[in-house]
Amino acid sequence: MSHSSFQDDVLGELGDDRMTEIAGLLGTDTSGAREAVTETLGVMADDLTQRADADDADGAEVRQAFAEVSEAEAPLEGVATFGGLGGLLSGGMMAGVLAKLSKPVAAAVSKRTGIPAATVSRVVEMLIPVVLAVLAKRASGKAAGTGAAGPSGGPGGGAGGGLGGILGGGKK
Repeated sequence: MSHSSFQDDVLGELGDDRMTEIAGLLGTDTSGAREAVTETLGVMADDLTQRADADDADGAEVRQAFAEVSEAEAPLEGVATFGGLGGLLSGGMMAGVLAKLSKPVAAAVSKRTGIPAATVSRVVEMLIPVVLAVLAKRASGKAAGTGAAGPSGGPGGGAGGGLGGILGGGKK
């Protein structure tokens, strides 16, 4: 049984057209775009996991957003179904959480790759609807057997663990 990673799922959902668009934005080829997207998704997943584990308002917001994604109906298929962020998850908390992450993620990726933060921010904006779709698909696939709300006992104890399952582990 093959387990694809969060990054693989997002890359698959992006498709060739979006990857070509991102490559143009970055001034590179699709291979370079794939590397930049993979790096960006890794930073995003790590940041989400860290925030979900935090015992503060940000952590509570991220956990609540993941609960909302986990409880949502199965998503529409394909990126073509998106009319920007509004279409699929109008007002969804996860869209807001990802939008908040976009600047710190862009800064971190820029520092690691040398790509200007403003350019990385535009790539992040293009990735958000795709990430939302993949998170919803992964959550709906995982929710059945994992107790997405977390184990009973311990306040918020399982949220990061459930999130790690959806994101594919994040930290190594």
